[in-house]
Amino acid sequence: MERINIPLPGKTGLLFLIVAALTVTSCRQHQKYAGKKIFRYNEASGIKTLDPAFARDQAHIWVCNQLYNGLVQLDEQLNVIPSIAHTWEISEDGLTYVFHLRSDVFFHADEVFRGKDRKVTAADFVYSFNRLASPETASPGAWVLSSVARHNAELAIETPDDSTLIVHLKKPFPPFLSILSMQYCSVLPHEAVEFYKSNFRKHPVGTGPFYLQNWEENIKMVLRKNDRYFERIDGVQLPFLDAVSITFVEDKMTAFLEFTKGNLDFMSGIYPSYKDELLNRSGELRAKYSDKFCMISAPYLNTEYLGILVDTTLNIVKENPLCDLRLRRAINYGFDRKKMIRFLRNGIGIPGNKGMIPKGMPGYDKDASYGYSYEPDKSRELLRQMRDEGYLPKGVKLITTSDYLDLCKFVQAQLNEVGLQLEIEVVPPAVAIELRAHSRVNFFRASWIADYPDEENYLSLFYSENFAPEGPNYTHYTNPEFDALFEQAYLEIDRQRRNELYSAMDSIVMSDAPVVVLYYDEAVRFVNKRVIGMHVNPINLLDLKIVDKSD
Repeated sequence: MERINIPLPGKTGLLFLIVAALTVTSCRQHQKYAGKKIFRYNEASGIKTLDPAFARDQAHIWVCNQLYNGLVQLDEQLNVIPSIAHTWEISEDGLTYVFHLRSDVFFHADEVFRGKDRKVTAADFVYSFNRLASPETASPGAWVLSSVARHNAELAIETPDDSTLIVHLKKPFPPFLSILSMQYCSVLPHEAVEFYKSNFRKHPVGTGPFYLQNWEENIKMVLRKNDRYFERIDGVQLPFLDAVSITFVEDKMTAFLEFTKGNLDFMSGIYPSYKDELLNRSGELRAKYSDKFCMISAPYLNTEYLGILVDTTLNIVKENPLCDLRLRRAINYGFDRKKMIRFLRNGIGIPGNKGMIPKGMPGYDKDASYGYSYEPDKSRELLRQMRDEGYLPKGVKLITTSDYLDLCKFVQAQLNEVGLQLEIEVVPPAVAIELRAHSRVNFFRASWIADYPDEENYLSLFYSENFAPEGPNYTHYTNPEFDALFEQAYLEIDRQRRNELYSAMDSIVMSDAPVVVLYYDEAVRFVNKRVIGMHVNPINLLDLKIVDKSD
């Protein structure tokens, strides 16, 4: 999954009106819910839909995780654990999955049910999965069910009774169980989807720990506790909170100030506008805030990188100097990732000195023999060889967005020291996505956040059958040896052997250098000390059903 950044607003007048409206709304809500435990957070990138079939980015994944459930879910260590399915079996050939469903899960109360309780059955999953996979839905998550076999136009799924769901795959696919934990795979009632049609996006009906009470688009959203939620901890029913309040202030500094004043309970990530105010150079919370907030962090399954288009059948690539492996390696050796993390990220992040597989994945090997460290002499030697042969250009152009300009300028300055001029062009996020998706840029900054916790998700960026725009292979990299290992890994059920295959593939990619790994991200959360039970995990999923607040 690509990280998509939304530009900050350019007009302070508009921002003032939004903040003013929020202030009035907050006062009214505070009076209405006095004495209730309300968790407040801001979503700067906004929310456009509450339909889980379109839960493509973090903002939508987070809110859908409060409203819906699927067959399975992930724990804090990314192990697959029960949700609506309490148990399951997988056939020895890896082709058949049998799920046994709970009998105490109900959809949120809604007028379409005419006052009756609506229990979830196996047929609801058949409907939800076929809807997700249907071209008519046009879901960006349709691919998650691509490994499921088909009977004519329908997915090969059976329901011998209301509590049993049998899914048949085309071929073994070990990450399938993890994929089912994604919000795309949430269960929906056909009555609500068919009744509300296009308005289902703002009238969600799920099974989650919270339901939607109110949504003033671009202003505020309020979720209320689902009193019939099925999950418990030590016999105590979840969730603990009475409500969740989400605001949509786009300016991150304004949201930061609201957090410091105690008007928000939680803030995710660290941004240039306030990182030095909040953290010291070592990445520790400054003493002035330590009595108010807690800082929690964990490796985040996000690899930040520079991508290089290497498909020499494309006209844009044929005469480009980046076709030369020596130049790609020279760039990889030519800048200090540790220094970059320390000074530009305040110590938040892990230098990308290995492969595309990030820390937090079982296949990540901190002692791997492949990857690139800061070796400027090697970089200079490779550039000298090209210069002597007349291949070294005056400069190379890198496309980025404003959010990552500081990182790109750091790389630019260090490459200049080894003798390579780097030109940087800043474009809007939408333009950057369009350029790399349609192979109209040779050198670009990008990131990849794991859609599901399996190394295959990262390595799929280099499989030759995944060329963009249909697939995620934006570099148009191809290597027969890599492809053979990739296809072999699909058939390997043993986890240890699969890790070995993943490591071999990662090594091949690093040797061919179609990417320049910058760093592996860390998920960082700042939490008001009144909040209890907030955790962080490698996919940075916000799970509020286990969160509580003290008085």
